[in-house]
Parts: sequence; C-alpha cells; structure tokens
Amino acid sequence: MKWGEEFQFYYKNDSYWISQNEEEYFLTRERDRFSQSFESARELFANGKIADKTILELWDNIVI
Repeated sequence: MKWGEEFQFYYKNDSYWISQNEEEYFLTRERDRFSQSFESARELFANGKIADKTILELWDNIVI
C-alpha cells in the first residue's frame, strides 16, 4: 500500500494543499475544500488554477 503525500502553501491569506494518491494529484483550497484533480504533477502545475492563474504563474507569490 502506498501513502499519499501532501504539500501546504499559502496564497493571499488562503491555505492550499497539493496532495496525491496512487492515481491522481490534487490541488485543494482549505477554506471550502474546493479541489481540482490531475493525472500528473506536471499537469497540476501547468493547469491547476488559483484566481484564474496557474501555479507556475503564481509561484513567486506563493508562501511556503
């Protein structure tokens, strides 16, 4: 059995989680549990959206 991993970060006073299980990767906003799912980490970083921007576009503004 494999366990998922989680990574927490903050953007504009909201907390977000990047997590994974054996099949998918997830980008989840903590306050309302809004979640987006992706087939790969690459897809998550390229297509995961926060405030209509990708994580890659926001990377310099993310607080870890």
